[in-house]
Amino acid sequence: MDVLLIGYGAIAQEVLKHIQPGEDANIAAILVRPGRVDEVRAAVAARGIEVVSSFDDLSTKPRLVAECAGHAGVRDYGADALRRGMDFLVISIGVLADAALYADLVQAAKDGGAKLVLAAGAVAGADALAAARVGGLSRVTYTSRKPPGAWKGTPAEQVCDLDALTEETTLYQGTADEAATNYPQNANVAATLALAGAGFADTEVRLVADPEAGGNIHQVHAEGMFGDVDIEIRGKPLPDNPKTSTLAAHSVVAEIRRRAGPVEIGG
Repeated sequence: MDVLLIGYGAIAQEVLKHIQPGEDANIAAILVRPGRVDEVRAAVAARGIEVVSSFDDLSTKPRLVAECAGHAGVRDYGADALRRGMDFLVISIGVLADAALYADLVQAAKDGGAKLVLAAGAVAGADALAAARVGGLSRVTYTSRKPPGAWKGTPAEQVCDLDALTEETTLYQGTADEAATNYPQNANVAATLALAGAGFADTEVRLVADPEAGGNIHQVHAEGMFGDVDIEIRGKPLPDNPKTSTLAAHSVVAEIRRRAGPVEIGG
């Protein structure tokens, strides 16, 4: 299965590190902004990966396009890829808090006979929430606890002095849609859980800066007709991007392999 990656940042490079030539999935192309084409082409020349700045420049049509470039990558390329008949894998799921964009992507998938695929990201349990939703969910809460440095460059800097924190501080408490919109690089998990489970307005979110966290901690609690579930993930951030969990990058690898391989485990 030929795959195109959008972007060449920390997540894309992690994907390339793990998906090697000879696998059922083949990283055939990378799409980047025009100003980066030569740089990225040189970086991946040994693997013979095509590097382009537009879908129109591709020599072959991939079956799957994997977004590894943040919210802009979804907005700029998602609908176009789907209308061209290419499945589109999203890791920056927080952008789908924009209901109009989500509706456009769904329609584009229908028009192109393609599929919009949402990666599990940095959290476990999205499949359980989707199953629980069938019988009805009465409550879903999500707490994201990260070291202060992981919140730099976000609205958290207006809430407190991140460099001076000595104890945990709640940065945001409210609904998943607002969390995903205001903290796009940190709250993709909130959006994943909302889409899988109770919806954006009915998923309670708390974002916490904690000097003692030691990594990215995701805590999910859900109640419903099925019973109760509690999930905790203590993840390590990517070395090159502290806002992104290693598990989030690896979920892209796992999803690509799941779709390309002869055996599929539901996710």
